[in-house]
Amino acid sequence: MEKFRSTSSRLPPAMARFVAARGGRNLTESQYRMTVLVITFLSYMMYHASRKPPSIVKSVLNPTEEQRALGERGWAPFNGPDGNRLLGQTDVAFLASYSIGMFFSGHIGDSMDLRVFLTYGMIGSGVFVCMFGMARAWERHDMFYFIFVQVCAGLFQSTGWPSVVSIMGNWFGKSKRGLIMGVWNAHTSVGNILGSLIASRMLRYGDWGAAFTVNGLLTIAVGLLVHGWLVVSPEDAGYQSPAGTAGDASKGEGGIMASSDGDALKPAIEGAQQRRKPQAAGFAAALKIPGVVTFSLCLFFTKLVAYTFLYWLPFYIERTEIGGEYLTAAKAGELSTLFDIGGVAGGIIAGYVSDRFNARSLTSAGFVYLSIPVLYMYREYGSMNMTANVLLMMLAGALVNGPYALITTAVSADLGTHESLKGNARALATVTAIIDGTGSIGAAVGPFLVGYISAHSNDWNHVFFMLYAADLIAGLLLMKLVIKEIRQMPMS
Repeated sequence: MEKFRSTSSRLPPAMARFVAARGGRNLTESQYRMTVLVITFLSYMMYHASRKPPSIVKSVLNPTEEQRALGERGWAPFNGPDGNRLLGQTDVAFLASYSIGMFFSGHIGDSMDLRVFLTYGMIGSGVFVCMFGMARAWERHDMFYFIFVQVCAGLFQSTGWPSVVSIMGNWFGKSKRGLIMGVWNAHTSVGNILGSLIASRMLRYGDWGAAFTVNGLLTIAVGLLVHGWLVVSPEDAGYQSPAGTAGDASKGEGGIMASSDGDALKPAIEGAQQRRKPQAAGFAAALKIPGVVTFSLCLFFTKLVAYTFLYWLPFYIERTEIGGEYLTAAKAGELSTLFDIGGVAGGIIAGYVSDRFNARSLTSAGFVYLSIPVLYMYREYGSMNMTANVLLMMLAGALVNGPYALITTAVSADLGTHESLKGNARALATVTAIIDGTGSIGAAVGPFLVGYISAHSNDWNHVFFMLYAADLIAGLLLMKLVIKEIRQMPMS
């Protein structure tokens, strides 16, 4: 029983009570891995779900002239002639604070308990998402309020990605990492879909504020789930890390302990206690890892494209005639989820291909180059009829989200455990934060430019030209690494 207490003292409270209820019998490592997969999936799913309401309610806050003629008043200050520009400013406030916070949150996350860090981040994020929606009930119309709420929400949201990627890296080794994380990274698209559907449903009830508050409350609820159940590393449960020593006679396959309780746990527990607090890798050391700067710059442009669709696709769909008809804001929001369904497939395919050929750079570059003609076809032919719109939107989603998903998951995990770290195991969140933080700057630039361009021009072709250029630059940035990968491929 003393051995159980030494292990359970590091388990989250709800998980520790659950193990105690089993008579002190620990879960198997595969069972812990499944809980980590599910909880981190739900966690980042809600992070993304809570980001979707702004894109869905844009058309309600700033209605078109036709909608005004039907009695839609919008919401000040966004219902004036500068409405698109002001909406773009709220997007920038969120994304700029998110990207700035990302550079700090990675190092902080590597230096403290990631479960606690993630819990505070989710609860704080949920609170400020709710506050944006409460502006409707509180009759808030001042721009300062919306900017303040978005800045705070962005800072809290920056805690999420470095934390969940670091935790996944703790539990899963490099083998098939691209495929596993490609499937797991579906949380991004599933969250976008869930957030869109919730927000669209609330609009059908005529309550744009509830589009935010419902998503915010669900985010808080999952934050409490994280606090009670998420086990950050195998050592906390009495198992060895996948990055540790290879299995021997006392271990099962893949380094899993042969027994889930009793004396077999003792070596793992003692080893965990000795390894408890390695020093976190510094920012400068993480930057020196080969490939970090290149993939960070590439993600700047790929995330610019992805987040342009995240924040403006429903708005674009509503204002684009499809088969001779215009859709309502709610229907446009629901249709936009097909982009994210394509994104799920794109992330999985990119992960599988990169594992199959051991070619992260080549896969990423191939996807971004192919996305350029597909985006052109979506702009030119997507308005012909609903079938063409759906097919091209899903294909665009797969090609846009594929490299974005691959770089932010498998590539970040690979670089965060790079051999140049010489045994420093606490760089994963820092590396992830550098890559995704740089990408998030691009994510802020994209929606801002769309708001500016659409406010000064009714021609969305200019927006798509920006997207073509961003994908082209992203591909060119990777060419040196692509050539290196091709040369290293075995000749058959």
